[in-house]
Amino acid sequence: MAEVKFKIWRGNSKDGHYQEYSTKVGAGMVVLDAVRQIQAEQANDLAIRWNCKAGKCGSCSAEINGTPRLMCMTRLSTLSLNNPVTIQPMQAFPLIKDLVTDVSWNYRAKKRIKQFKPRPPDTKDGTWIMAQKDIDRIEEFRKCIECYLCQDVCHVLREHNLHDQFIGPRFLVHIAGLEMHPLDTEDRLEELRKAHGIGYCNITKCCTKVCPENITITDNAIIPLKERVVDSFYDPLQKLFRIFQPKTTKI
Repeated sequence: MAEVKFKIWRGNSKDGHYQEYSTKVGAGMVVLDAVRQIQAEQANDLAIRWNCKAGKCGSCSAEINGTPRLMCMTRLSTLSLNNPVTIQPMQAFPLIKDLVTDVSWNYRAKKRIKQFKPRPPDTKDGTWIMAQKDIDRIEEFRKCIECYLCQDVCHVLREHNLHDQFIGPRFLVHIAGLEMHPLDTEDRLEELRKAHGIGYCNITKCCTKVCPENITITDNAIIPLKERVVDSFYDPLQKLFRIFQPKTTKI
């Protein structure tokens, strides 16, 4: 066991500061283990959010040494322990207390997205026929655990606070999963261009770098959506095609 120092943000939306703690850590421990140990032994009123401790619920999102990460999936052995480990709440959302932020905006943002609208069944028994490659293309998008680390690191939300104009990378992934679904017939491109603000994303790939599920957010979701918007609204031939060709299915 080794004694390790931690600097944890304490406070609410009005005021706060870093409080330094020291606790013993052992082999295999993750940041969440240390924080819970500090809560149990030294700071009973420390507010943290966690649930599964297995990297599947997305609850324990925080910023560790300045990088958005899951506390339960960040082993202390991967960090430099010569200096205090700094832990603070996500910066893109309103602070409630200590390490807990109000992420309810994300749920409201998701409600703004048009839901899945399938085409009529392909067979008389009410089933559909799909190519496996089309299913494989969207499979990775379903791995999202909604930890909102990608939302937190996105400069459009974090630094510019354009929550009313930009839906964020997590929900661009969600839209990509719908738009690329072989059965979906809904058209979300107009909303992507205006209400969802896809043009604000300048594809820095910071969201891809912090995703704990290794979803290729930028290359596989955002860029293809941008291409669809450009083809539909800025390519003169495609624009004409959209006017005279009613949408029944998508590729």
